[in-house]
Amino acid sequence: MSPHRLTGFLCVLGLSLLTFAADAPDKDVANRLTGSIFTGPSMNNLRDLTDSYGGRLTGSPAYQRAADWAVARFRSYGVQNVHLEPFTLPNGWQRGWAHAEMVAPYTRRLNLESLGWSPSTPAGGIKGELVAIDDVAPDSIKAKAGQIRGHIVLLDMEKVLEEGVWKKLHDLLNSPQRFKEAGALAVIVPDTVPNNVLDAFSLDWGGRLTSIPAAQLCMEDGKLIRREMEQGPVALQFSFENKTSGPTQVNNVIAEITGRDRPDEWILIGAHFDSWDFGTGAQDNGTGSAMVMEVARAIAALGQAPSRTIRFALWGGEEEGLVGSTAYVQAHSSELQKCVAVLNTDNGSGHPRGWKVEGRKDLRDAMQPISDSLLKDLSGHELSLKTTYDTDHGPFMLQGIPALDLMVDMSKYRDVHHKASDTYDKVDPLFLKGGASIVAVTAWAISQRPQPIGPHIEHAAVGEILKKADLDDFLTQIGAWKP
Repeated sequence: MSPHRLTGFLCVLGLSLLTFAADAPDKDVANRLTGSIFTGPSMNNLRDLTDSYGGRLTGSPAYQRAADWAVARFRSYGVQNVHLEPFTLPNGWQRGWAHAEMVAPYTRRLNLESLGWSPSTPAGGIKGELVAIDDVAPDSIKAKAGQIRGHIVLLDMEKVLEEGVWKKLHDLLNSPQRFKEAGALAVIVPDTVPNNVLDAFSLDWGGRLTSIPAAQLCMEDGKLIRREMEQGPVALQFSFENKTSGPTQVNNVIAEITGRDRPDEWILIGAHFDSWDFGTGAQDNGTGSAMVMEVARAIAALGQAPSRTIRFALWGGEEEGLVGSTAYVQAHSSELQKCVAVLNTDNGSGHPRGWKVEGRKDLRDAMQPISDSLLKDLSGHELSLKTTYDTDHGPFMLQGIPALDLMVDMSKYRDVHHKASDTYDKVDPLFLKGGASIVAVTAWAISQRPQPIGPHIEHAAVGEILKKADLDDFLTQIGAWKP
């Protein structure tokens, strides 16, 4: 690509390699990193990852092959200490075949698939009448046990979660066991996505098998069934077969570039490497993985080491409940005090906007000069106090470590999220490279600061942030947080 064409492309995003504030620290390195990334191989890496390896379900052969590929690619860039770090997923799972039909009041073929980490149906499948449930509170399920026994539960997810995901998520994740105890045959969840599309997910947290067969049904079939249930009983017959196993070893991919001045202090740049299996995991989270690899390549190519060590992580098990990053935090607990910051990218490659600072006003204030001087012309200067626990910065945030989660325009993200349409062709190269540039420049600037970007805050301070975000009860219930 000619320099003239590159400049034209960058201007589409409002990017210019020449417009950083004159007094910005590390301006020259920021320019070099951005130029390297915009002419670098991130889209080729994304294509190799998604087209060659496809969906990377945690614990699957495709995931492991892709992890080996990532190790080789990191090493080819001259990145140091590249290795696999194993953790254990409670159960291995791979989707098999599925077949379903409505058998009363008339026969109709249905578009149904197993939910993730569901056991197979018994031999011969499941046949029974449906009962509609829209409340998964333990007392509600217990009160309706007479209606549930011997029936297939049709779970209205929209009504269950209308009070907010985090308020009801723990009850939802425990509902399969409670439905089983109430005598249900199975659980079916109609999807909320139109046009006969299914959106992969599971009713578990942590990679454990659900205690009862659980399936999802396309939205249109679900609406048909609900209309028929208004007139009288509806019965379904369905079967599916999945491949399941016990404890399964999975590998995180870890690499690092050793710092020249403070090698014992480190910044972590991470993204989850796993995906669901309907599509090829391009936006979720091939884009984040490609960004991490590209940032590593660009920094390694500078010819000068950062002041602090920078580690790079591609996590497994995120879709099952942040399993890989949680395992890393536990395994490296003795050195977390030297972790200066964690930068995470897992929101796809929409137009870049900046960083979520996870409820920390002190971190926002410390980031402001970097945003104003180095990130503004990269369209990455926004700083949001929104607090989330939906991706792999979460386990580090709970330790009080300064955590940044890349913020992009997500208006189109849900169109392909967890769907068969999450493929390479949906990714905008300019936005992907813009996001990677923001990650690289931010990491470099943090690594060069004489003082850490922020302190490790106390347990009580983390608790106040979680409480304000309505995350404390859920995280306590799943065992991730102790007040």
